[in-house]
Amino acid sequence: MTVSGKVELMAPAGNFESLQAALDNGADSVYFGVDQLNMRARSTVNFSVDDLPEIARRCAEKKVRTYLTLNTIIYDHDLSVVKTLLNKAKEAGLTAVIASDQAVIASARAIDFEVHISTQQNVTNIETVKFYSLFADTIVLSRELSLRQVKSITAQIEKEGIKGPSGNLVEIEIFGHGALCMAVSGKCYLSLHAHNSSANRGACKQNCRKKYTVIDQDSGFEIEIDNEYMMSPKDLCTLDFLDQVIDSGIKVLKLEGRGRAPEYVATVVKTYREAIDAQAAGLFTAEKVDRWMRDLETVYNRGFWSGYYLGQQLGEWSDNSGSSATQKKVYIGRATHYFQKASIGEFKIEAYDIKKGDRILITGPTTGVQELAIEEMYVNEQFAVKALRGDDCTIKLPFRVRMSDKLYKIVEN
Repeated sequence: MTVSGKVELMAPAGNFESLQAALDNGADSVYFGVDQLNMRARSTVNFSVDDLPEIARRCAEKKVRTYLTLNTIIYDHDLSVVKTLLNKAKEAGLTAVIASDQAVIASARAIDFEVHISTQQNVTNIETVKFYSLFADTIVLSRELSLRQVKSITAQIEKEGIKGPSGNLVEIEIFGHGALCMAVSGKCYLSLHAHNSSANRGACKQNCRKKYTVIDQDSGFEIEIDNEYMMSPKDLCTLDFLDQVIDSGIKVLKLEGRGRAPEYVATVVKTYREAIDAQAAGLFTAEKVDRWMRDLETVYNRGFWSGYYLGQQLGEWSDNSGSSATQKKVYIGRATHYFQKASIGEFKIEAYDIKKGDRILITGPTTGVQELAIEEMYVNEQFAVKALRGDDCTIKLPFRVRMSDKLYKIVEN
């Protein structure tokens, strides 16, 4: 939990662009995977072991906690890699490991490296919390619990004084926003059976996100499920009842999205940061919620629902195979130079045109995610209102860009 006493806001980082976006927009902590032993092994670029010192350095500058996800199923041939990775993580100064397999938990404890229990462990009651308190200081509860059940667990931790290895009360973490899986706490075998690609080893092919036809094998009668992807839930969103989430006694709110774009991370982190701060200051209002929800709708989403937290029956299925975002980004070109004294970025226009007044997005591993409207531009050193494919375009910027940072135009869907 943050020093301020507010709920800790944990952000996803699938690559350096997303990591920087999380840091720039107010995350208290970040979580990320390294190589193949994490639940997003194939859906993100992922970091390497050699990236750990740089991750730790960037986060230390902002006093942001760092969590390594090592929460897949582990086999014997993985054990040496697990131990090497944990040692490297501790040497780099990372805060903790998020784990589900007892081999990872025991290996981390053996080197006195802080452990958080992953949602993959499906913790749903106080007795299981007591058991894992022997190993872990933070426990991520099952995503299938209601807020009433969550509050009961946090209250019993306080009442019984259940402490982790650090000597502090065990902290409870829950998911606050992002993709939901149809399987209980993510334990799914569809991808393994269909593609020999195990979701529980971080290689999910997302069979559930497709549209299906149901066939009665006795009669051959076919039914196409009308406007619903029956195994693809809408995305979780807790922003509009964040006051109730905080009142449940949780200490950490996790945002899902290691496989999503850096602008998604930037927008979602910024929005929840504002909401958490507003709640702490007594300024959480319906008008602000409306604005925040519109902001969340601009980036990738499958529609929103409250998950199981408010006790609704399952049935909030997405109605398309992709995103319902109100905006999308279109690739325009890349940065070729930055004139520091004049604060001007130069870009090679490689795909589509841009013009004065367009909203643009610039992303890069160090730049993170930056968005602005073009107020003035030059093409081939001449003042212009439009830049075409093949042009060299310069734009005045309130931030620095680096070679090969990507330039996008934001358009309405």
